[in-house]
Amino acid sequence: MNRYSWFSVLKEGLTGHKGWPRAWRDPEPKPAYDAIVVGGGGHGLSTAYYLARNHGMRNIAVLEKGYLGGGNVGRNTTIVRSNYMLPYSTQFYEFSLKLWENLSHELNYNVMFSQRGQIGLFHSPAARDAAARRANTMRLNDIEAELLSREQLMTMIPHLDYSASARFPILGGILQRRAGTARHDAVAWGYARAADRLGVDLIQNCEVTGILRQGNRVTGVETTRGTILAPKVGLAVAGNTTLLTDMAGLGRMPIESHKLQAFVSEPLKPLLDYVVAFALPGGHFYISQSDKGGLVFGGDLDMYNSYAQKGNLPVVEDVAGCAMALMPCLGRVRLLRHWSGVMDMSMDGSHIISKTAVEGLYLNTGWCYGGFKATPASGWCFASTMAKDEPHELTAAFSLDRFERGLAIDEKGQGPTPNLH
Repeated sequence: MNRYSWFSVLKEGLTGHKGWPRAWRDPEPKPAYDAIVVGGGGHGLSTAYYLARNHGMRNIAVLEKGYLGGGNVGRNTTIVRSNYMLPYSTQFYEFSLKLWENLSHELNYNVMFSQRGQIGLFHSPAARDAAARRANTMRLNDIEAELLSREQLMTMIPHLDYSASARFPILGGILQRRAGTARHDAVAWGYARAADRLGVDLIQNCEVTGILRQGNRVTGVETTRGTILAPKVGLAVAGNTTLLTDMAGLGRMPIESHKLQAFVSEPLKPLLDYVVAFALPGGHFYISQSDKGGLVFGGDLDMYNSYAQKGNLPVVEDVAGCAMALMPCLGRVRLLRHWSGVMDMSMDGSHIISKTAVEGLYLNTGWCYGGFKATPASGWCFASTMAKDEPHELTAAFSLDRFERGLAIDEKGQGPTPNLH
């Protein structure tokens, strides 16, 4: 596969763009592989790439029931950040952010990572204290953070509602300048192309219908395109995790499937330089502006279990209301489209990267709201777990059995209620 370069872009531009090769192959599945990754989203594709790049494995397949990037990686609001508080979370997401910073060069593909900064607003003295605590925790972990006053915000983002009668009075915010956004489709395509260059087979339209076991060891999978054998199988299928773990006989999982809607407006002239978010009992909202000019935003889950990739009108109204409360200037802006992804919400709000009770079967799930920003680190650590059959040091605490041992990683402090995380 050819590498992209300024010379190739110039050459193809002068010759009508007729010489570009396929971005990746479309191979038939082999009867057997050394490892199978189920799920052709960001986490599955990054896992396959790092299995090949970091661990020298070449006989690998990614199995996707639809098309690559058709799941949550293509249905999110593209935010990347590492402003967490708990020790395990801070180190993991900061590692991911560092991988993001070089990802376009690493993959030889522009993932459009824009470090425009992310601002979390606070609306009360108590919330200001909480933001200061978070900023101090981040700094103690060598992660930059700044507290912003109301006056600073009024200069940086003048379009917010700073009036005394605002539904959510703005007192200030916490800023992480290295945070930002990336193009979700480009991330999937970049990892797919890079994995293909290393010999990984990307098998689309190949739904897994059964997990093969011999005693307590996995031996492969049954699919709509036949039986495929492998001694190692990794599951990275987000909200569909429980469907596959049931096939493997793992029993009840500590996750629930919920849907999360996202929205984009019609294109506008440059209006918002930062990612802006707030979360409080009266509302939850985040917004940024895409390179095409559309305002990309979202809010809370739909709050009931579902496998549907479509939303409902009450949440549309709620999120639109939060948008208006924060930025009244959006009142006449038209909503272009909205969509929904199936979220795998864990019992403590943190992810699971782990071996399972079945030898050779590995689990990557429970990402809640944090899946997209974790894509590089998730693939890196999950690949290490699969290749070495032991936890990576950054994700050892995020094991499946932590719920049995009472070692929850509850970043939000909501307790064992998945939809509240």
